[in-house]
Amino acid sequence: MSNPNGVAFYIPGALLFVAGCLKLPPLWRNPKDELLRSVCILLFVAAGVFGVAAVPSIAAINRISGLPNFAAPVVYAILTAFSGSNLVLIIRWSSGPEEAAQAARWARWCNWATITVIAALFTLFVLGEAPVERLVDLDTFYANTPYIREMIVLYLIAHTTAAVTMTVLCTRWARVVHGPLRAGLVLIVIGYILNLIYDALKFTAIGARWTGHNLDHLSWPIAPPIAAVSALLIGIGFVLPLLSQRLMNMVSPWLRYYQLQPAWRELRVATPHSINLARGLWTSMEVRVCQLESDIYDGILNIHPCLDPEIHAASLRKARKTARTEEDAHAIADAAALAHAVVMWTRKTPGHSGGPERADGPLLTSADGVAGLVRLSKALSKSPIVQATREAAVLESSNR
Repeated sequence: MSNPNGVAFYIPGALLFVAGCLKLPPLWRNPKDELLRSVCILLFVAAGVFGVAAVPSIAAINRISGLPNFAAPVVYAILTAFSGSNLVLIIRWSSGPEEAAQAARWARWCNWATITVIAALFTLFVLGEAPVERLVDLDTFYANTPYIREMIVLYLIAHTTAAVTMTVLCTRWARVVHGPLRAGLVLIVIGYILNLIYDALKFTAIGARWTGHNLDHLSWPIAPPIAAVSALLIGIGFVLPLLSQRLMNMVSPWLRYYQLQPAWRELRVATPHSINLARGLWTSMEVRVCQLESDIYDGILNIHPCLDPEIHAASLRKARKTARTEEDAHAIADAAALAHAVVMWTRKTPGHSGGPERADGPLLTSADGVAGLVRLSKALSKSPIVQATREAAVLESSNR
C-alpha cells in the first residue's frame, strides 16, 4: 500500500499535523467557524493518511490489532475520510453567506455518505477471510476473495467518485477566481487527477487478476507514490490560499505605509501640528498607517482652499490620453491639482478660484478610500503630468 521507507510518509504527515495544530488556537477562539473547523479536520486527516499508509504503520496496526490485515480497512477508511473532508471543505469554501444553508445540507450528506462507506468497509472486512498478511499488495493478492474483493472495490469506487466530483468542482471554481485561491485550486485539481490515475492503475491491476492475468506491478510499486504526491498536493492546495491571506494581512500595512509616503511627504508642509499617534519603536504598523492617513487627510483639508478646478480639469484631459483606466486618470488629475495647491499654499498665494465655491463637496475624489489614496500617492511620485504641473506652479508662484 505504500513505500517501505516510512520516513518518506512520516515527514509530510508531521508537517500537515503541525499545520493542523497551528489552526487549533483560532478554532478555539471561533468554535462556530465551520470553514475553519473543516480546514482543521482536513489537515489532521491528511496527516493521518501519511501516518497510517506507511509500511511500518501498517505492520504495527496489524500487530496491535492481532488481525493479519486489519490495517487494510483502516487505511481505506482514512483515505475515504480524507476524500470526504475535501468535499465538505470545498463545499463550505466555495459557498457564499446566502448559500450557507444549502452548503450545510450538502456537507451533512457528504459526512453521512463518508460514514456509511467507512462502516461498510469494516463490515466487509469482518465478513471476509484474509489470513495471510500482505503489507504492500493486499489489493491484488485478495482480488478474488469474497467480501475482501468487495471491500477493495467499494473503496476504489468511493475514491474515484470523490476525485471526479472534486476535479469538476475545483475546475469550475478556478475559472472565476484569481491569485492564490486559483493557484490552490489548480494544485487540488492536479492532485485529484493524480488520484484518478492511481485509481485507474488499481482497477487495472485488480481487473487483470479477475481475468487470470498479472499486472500487480501497476498496483505496487507504481500506484502508491502517485497517491502520496496527490495527497500532498491536495493538502498544499487547501492551505496555500489561507497562508497567502494571512501573509497578505501581515504585509499589507507595511506595503500601504510605503505606498503612502509620497502623499505624506507632499503634504507634510501643510500638517506641522498633527497629533503623533505613532510613538516609540514598538508602535504597530497599523497605528503608523493610521497616523500617516490622518496626516494626509489633514493636509488635504488645509490646502483645500488652494485647489484649482481649472488645473484639475486640464490635468484630467491630459491624463485620459495616457492612463490605463478612468480611475487612474482621475488619480493623476487629483494629484496634479494637489501638487499645484501645495505650492500655492506654501507660497501663501491661494488659488484664484477660492474654496467657497467648492464647499459643497471635495474636489479630490481619489482620496476616498484606501485604494484611491494609494493611487493618488503613486501619481504624486511617478506621473509626468503631476511633475509638470508642480514645476509650473513653482514658476508661477516665483513670478508673483
